[in-house]
Amino acid sequence: MAGFMQQIINGLSIGSVYALMAVGYSLVYSIMNFSNFAHGGVIMIGAYIGFFLLAAYKMPFYVAFALAGAGAGLLALIIERVAYSPLRKRKAPFLYFIISAMGASIFLENIVIATIGPTFKTYPKVFSTQPITVGSLSVGRLDLIMFVISAISLAILIFVIEKTKIGMAIRGTAYSVRASALMGVNTDHVIMIVFGLGGLLGGIAGMLFGMKYTVYPQIGFITIKSFIAAVFGGLGSLPGAVIGSVLLGIIETLTSGYLSSQFRDLIAFALLIVVLIVRPMGLMGKFTEDKA
Repeated sequence: MAGFMQQIINGLSIGSVYALMAVGYSLVYSIMNFSNFAHGGVIMIGAYIGFFLLAAYKMPFYVAFALAGAGAGLLALIIERVAYSPLRKRKAPFLYFIISAMGASIFLENIVIATIGPTFKTYPKVFSTQPITVGSLSVGRLDLIMFVISAISLAILIFVIEKTKIGMAIRGTAYSVRASALMGVNTDHVIMIVFGLGGLLGGIAGMLFGMKYTVYPQIGFITIKSFIAAVFGGLGSLPGAVIGSVLLGIIETLTSGYLSSQFRDLIAFALLIVVLIVRPMGLMGKFTEDKA
């Protein structure tokens, strides 16, 4: 029983980081109805920003943390203005958005390889590696910090979406872009805010993930897991993205603990296939004819 609870704790830690990544997908999908595959590149840049601020400039953790999130958010805004805004103005098909997103992701990955290099980089130790022991259970300090930061960030996001005027504008635009525009909502600004929020959370997730593991140009591929979590919970649903991410994290850790780590990715992709076949809208998503 103790071993099972230990795996659940580990799953909650990684699942909370998946949730920060997944809400970026869900926010964009809820309004623009396409999956922003450039989100992985944004997360990767956030991880590198945090690494260099801690390793090269010796900045305090909270300063590096804030700048990594802000830098990733700014990058997400730039991608939206350069790669997506011209397509929106031309009312291009959703396929064009996906191609543009993939191009932006490949560009970011290769520019990092060309300028920084392809080698793995390890974050300096910021927190003690001594675990916190409660009875027979042990919780890594970094795992606990990851969970707390993720939970606080997601709580703030939900508060903004549910309780503020800009949140009301986001919810209205997600329901109908045309109707919101007719009611006087500047949907262009709403889309920019959505990308900025998604990028901010993605940068935070990238830094946390890099601190637990390593940083490398292909780290953005981890967002495939968060995309699976978003699909599992329901694309376009923030609560669904969070629930799907936590469940995926727990499933992965249980698979690694009781079967083998080699089956972890296999189980994740098998779960995606099953969800798409049985319930394409996910656990909490709404049916839509256009899912891209």
